[in-house]
Amino acid sequence: MISIVVACGTLLVIMILYFYAYLPQVTNHDETITVPDAVGKNFTELEDFLGKRDLRYEVSDSTYSGSHPPLTVLKQYPAAGAKVKENRVIYVSLNRITPPTVGMPDLTDASLINADAILKSNELKRGRIELVRGPFQIVTGMKYKGHPIEKGERVPKGSVIDLVVADGGNRDFNTPNLIGKEWDEAEVEVLGSNLNIEIVLVGDTTGIVSVVLKQKPEYPQNILVGDIVKIWIGAAGTDVPEEEDEFD
Repeated sequence: MISIVVACGTLLVIMILYFYAYLPQVTNHDETITVPDAVGKNFTELEDFLGKRDLRYEVSDSTYSGSHPPLTVLKQYPAAGAKVKENRVIYVSLNRITPPTVGMPDLTDASLINADAILKSNELKRGRIELVRGPFQIVTGMKYKGHPIEKGERVPKGSVIDLVVADGGNRDFNTPNLIGKEWDEAEVEVLGSNLNIEIVLVGDTTGIVSVVLKQKPEYPQNILVGDIVKIWIGAAGTDVPEEEDEFD
């Protein structure tokens, strides 16, 4: 009987030592690493950046963003700030070297409003408006990098497409009054009036609400479809420097 009790006691001690001493030691129990933020890092930096933190990485996929350099990290999992074990694999999504392409949509005979919507839905951007004579204000052609482009031709996503537009009889109208309006609102009004826009930044606009400080042509001067409206934007109350007050 005593031998059985001793055996059970010994087994219990061994189990306690195994689960609460040996096993935690070999599995780094309660030892975690805070995942660093790898988003924005270049692919060539990852091995050193994560390796010196006792982490590994694998590329899970690639997507495209025109606002980031090629081969930079766009997403990661686990996210920055997560707690993980040593030697954990961090899965990253890289920005593609070349953007995917899209077939040029047919904008012929579309209004400018419809053309803008179609371009946006195809991840393209509207560029300059080139006016030609015509009785209706409709798109009569498209251009890419200064050359005519036809429906179905492949262009990189994010490309700027210039539009050839009939002037509708060369009708003019008043320049919109943009002074004091926030930048987003002013941009919508200018582009919605079928005009082109040129922007001059005044001072540091990082992290502030930018408003229109000055515009040319001034309100209410006459302007034609496709003309350029030049606006100076910055923090409200900022003076426009004299050297920026003239056209180049």
